[in-house]
Amino acid sequence: MAKTGPITREIAESLAIDALGFLAQDDERLGRFLAASGMGPEMIRRAAADPSFLAGVLDHIVSDEPLLIAFAQHASLDPRVVERAQALLVGEAPEVP
Repeated sequence: MAKTGPITREIAESLAIDALGFLAQDDERLGRFLAASGMGPEMIRRAAADPSFLAGVLDHIVSDEPLLIAFAQHASLDPRVVERAQALLVGEAPEVP
């Protein structure tokens, strides 16, 4: 995982998958995400292959500062890395080859 420097789409998507795993480790966190996304737990595995779903995962993480900080600490990353990955996936940042 890129701790500094440019983030590629592949890295951002990998980080989003890690974030989804982080959410799934805690029933309360997962429940809040499912409620916000309108999805059921049975839909997650299939949806995880969709780049727009992965963008939504990181969007959910960065929209809640305590959750962002908890995930960043869990992943040993600066929260700004998570924010940059989210921005790239939603089209707000250029992709770096």
